Amino acid sequence: MTDADIDRVAAVVVDEPVGWIGAERFRAELAQRMYRPEWTWIAEQEGRIVARALWWGLADGTHPVALDCLTVDPSVPDRVALAAEVLAAGMSALGAPVAPQYNVSVTGGWRDDPATVAAVEWRRAAALAAGLTEEVERLRFEWTPAPPGTGTVPVSESRLVYRDAGDEEFLDVFRRVAAGSLDAQTRRSLSAEGVEATARAEMDFYLGCPGERSWWRIATTPDGTVVGLAVPSATPYHRNVGYLGVVPEMRGRGYVDELLAEITRIHAADGAPVITATTDAANAPMAAAFVRAGYRVTEIRLVYTAPPSTEEAG
Repeated sequence: MTDADIDRVAAVVVDEPVGWIGAERFRAELAQRMYRPEWTWIAEQEGRIVARALWWGLADGTHPVALDCLTVDPSVPDRVALAAEVLAAGMSALGAPVAPQYNVSVTGGWRDDPATVAAVEWRRAAALAAGLTEEVERLRFEWTPAPPGTGTVPVSESRLVYRDAGDEEFLDVFRRVAAGSLDAQTRRSLSAEGVEATARAEMDFYLGCPGERSWWRIATTPDGTVVGLAVPSATPYHRNVGYLGVVPEMRGRGYVDELLAEITRIHAADGAPVITATTDAANAPMAAAFVRAGYRVTEIRLVYTAPPSTEEAG
């Protein structure tokens, strides 16, 4: 996209039942450099935009984080082929060290809706053709205080003590909780890069998020035994659960509920009107913990990523 294309790109409308980026948000976040001309790719036919791919990133980021919106006009005979071409052209030019993931957002029960299934299928086929061959289904949760939401601020439990710590201690707990993780991205990173690189990447990610480092907590028993960590965070839009984990030797004792409750209390005490969270659909224990804590599923994200390269895995 060039500056001359902005009005036409903003005017593109998606009439399929998947998440998409409308003109107001596109213009607002373009002004904040979360969308950028060089991250926005289009296909034209006789001067008309027939495909649009919007990559999104942090305002101060060097590379985009994710592909937020991909659409091809229904008049195109082979939507999959054109979408794959746009993705390939865009990803080649982005120069990112790792291909940004592609997120397709749908509502709950989407598999029972033929229109949503059709909208997902051609996007999925294009993602696979462009090399984004690993697929994970993630649940997006929200907590809002009552009334009018479903969440009640949890009462502090007495089993755990929470404290701040230095980066090295946090890094050590990130290493420990990674073992046996049910999170697909963590497992993928452990397999490809090992525990040290995985822990550092996860910690660096949250250090780079809009949340405050001062919110982070190490959780211990009253005698000082480390149980895990709670990392309240934020996105550019909402307060966020961020990261929580229990070290392997302390699992199975219900501590996940207490860590989640602590994060919820920290955000609620600051008056957060909404707290968001995500977890893999396959991570049933974490999903169940969110439900117990009064979080509700508001969206499902189908996430497509590139497999680790030989160099990355080595």
